[in-house]
Amino acid sequence: MTKLYGFTGKILHVDLTHHAINIEEPDETFYRQYPGGSLLGLYYLWQFTPKGANPLGPDNTLTLACSAPTGLPISGQSRATATCKSPSSGGIADSQAGGFWPAELKFAGFDAIVIRGASDTPVYLWIHNGKAELRDASHLWGKTTLDVDNLLKEELGDKQVEIAQIGPAGEKLSNFAAIMNMSNRAWGRTGVGTVMGSKKLKAIAVRGTNKVIPADKTAVATLAKKGAQAYPTTSASFGRYGTANTVMANNNGGGLPTNNWSSGYMEMEQAEKISGERLYDELLRGAADGQQDKQGRDTCYACIVRCKRVVESEWLNNPLIPEYGGPEYETLATFGSYCGVDDLHAVTYANQLCNEYGADTISCGATISWAMECFENGIFTLEDTDGIDLRFGNAEAMIAMLQKTLKREGFGHYLAEGSAKAADLLEKGHDYLLTVKGQELPAHMPHVKRSLGLIYAVNPFGADHESSEHDPMYHPKPYEKRYGKGLAQIGLTRPQPTNVLNEEKVEFALQTQYNISAKDTLGLCNFVYGASWQLYGEPQDMADLLTAATGWDVDVAEIQRIGQRRVNLMRAFNAREGLTRADDTLPQKLFKQALTGGRSDGIVLSEAELSAGLDMYFGQAGWDVSKGTPTRDTLTALGLAWVADELNL
Repeated sequence: MTKLYGFTGKILHVDLTHHAINIEEPDETFYRQYPGGSLLGLYYLWQFTPKGANPLGPDNTLTLACSAPTGLPISGQSRATATCKSPSSGGIADSQAGGFWPAELKFAGFDAIVIRGASDTPVYLWIHNGKAELRDASHLWGKTTLDVDNLLKEELGDKQVEIAQIGPAGEKLSNFAAIMNMSNRAWGRTGVGTVMGSKKLKAIAVRGTNKVIPADKTAVATLAKKGAQAYPTTSASFGRYGTANTVMANNNGGGLPTNNWSSGYMEMEQAEKISGERLYDELLRGAADGQQDKQGRDTCYACIVRCKRVVESEWLNNPLIPEYGGPEYETLATFGSYCGVDDLHAVTYANQLCNEYGADTISCGATISWAMECFENGIFTLEDTDGIDLRFGNAEAMIAMLQKTLKREGFGHYLAEGSAKAADLLEKGHDYLLTVKGQELPAHMPHVKRSLGLIYAVNPFGADHESSEHDPMYHPKPYEKRYGKGLAQIGLTRPQPTNVLNEEKVEFALQTQYNISAKDTLGLCNFVYGASWQLYGEPQDMADLLTAATGWDVDVAEIQRIGQRRVNLMRAFNAREGLTRADDTLPQKLFKQALTGGRSDGIVLSEAELSAGLDMYFGQAGWDVSKGTPTRDTLTALGLAWVADELNL
């Protein structure tokens, strides 16, 4: 067998129903076609999950997968993808997380874990240096994430054990439950924690002492040095403030969702109170002594950017615990501006509660903001909300309802289903929903980023802000000054105004979607690798890293092809499960209600513009324009003829 570089060459298969474990050793041909992350997970989902399977039944397959660069001594590579059938949409579920767990899985000897079946009783999976075993987790069930971290490290006798786990939200099958690691890194979106909870798999603990061997150590070191040299000019500000630094920029542009997306603007004084700069100055650990950069910033394995927030303070006598991390932009928005709340300490406490219980902060905060708008409009009353005055701006009410939601108590039992399912169960509130394919919208607004709105609609696992680059990067001035070199490598040489959706802008959306899709396959961080502003802001860097890791001769065209293969396999899976072009739309509120205030005042989206954009997108992707699904010719060209056969194309 040809020697594999980068990969361990081993995939762990776990059958929870029969408590059976076996190891698969794929050959190099398999890895070249499915080189990790989402793409590898999708392959096994197709193989093992029958059409029409209940997402919360034993037939659903949950995969956590790394790739060849994972565990190498270079920034931005310690990421893994969770893949399964989504309890929100019935289509694909896909979520990425960083930290140290992904690298540790590689050190423990495996590229991926494929989990099938369901256990009758709570269990955890213990993986160490090429071995794996299932152990009883009854003593862990019901406990929150930091407690489980501490208990398992003590039980296993090693403080360097890395743990991926569900919290009580996953145990109670909250529809937006997350899988957590380090108690603050989340596989947050699409309900992957809900699926793990349905299998009664409490945690996956990993520890290993093996090294990841690249084909070319010198080339990896050269790339690492290149990133270190680029850091001061490309990523220093991002490292200092994290994604939280975009609060004010989005607000200034009229793109900060406020009061459940009724506005794109929060009053300037309010927005400043929840800004990344305020977070850095007041709440990061060490702020009192000016030591934020040393104490208040954490990192993922081998990454120099150090963008993870670490906070230490309190809110109404509730301690803000450093181990639970601090809020990023999306959380500052969903629990802040979405809810009309400008109390930074309360928003940070909401972030902590979600990490403690294991819940996606985006869907959770957005669901509460939906309930707030319903309350403001008399759809819900105090009798419905257990006496909680759920008005915009009421931070204490927001926290009280969050606690009920995480515990599935009272009205929170409905909200734990997410806003779309809650509206169906309660038979009201549909006019205020902000979901695509059952998933709540993240905090970037199509009103000021038209191609992003198109991606929200077509993205296979629902609205997602990290599935394409954003429109301002393709505006002529930023393109010329900063972003053009990377974007040109994927054929994007004709920058456009931000608020148009023409053929060229659709091409920008599609090609950057492929690029980010490749990153989600190769386990690379979107804030470190990409096609524009990142530390490694050229697709050629991604190609060079994969070449150095594996010894394959990889160019940018192959990087894009990897991403294209993943997008097509996702869309084909959705088609198999009954999703069609009709599911590729945006919330009706965005078409019917104009925004008020700020630079986006008066803007309302056009269904006709979106429909035309869909036609252009499907045509450029090589799909059936009327159905929005890949054609046999397109699938065959990507090496996926077997998928076309299964779909009877």
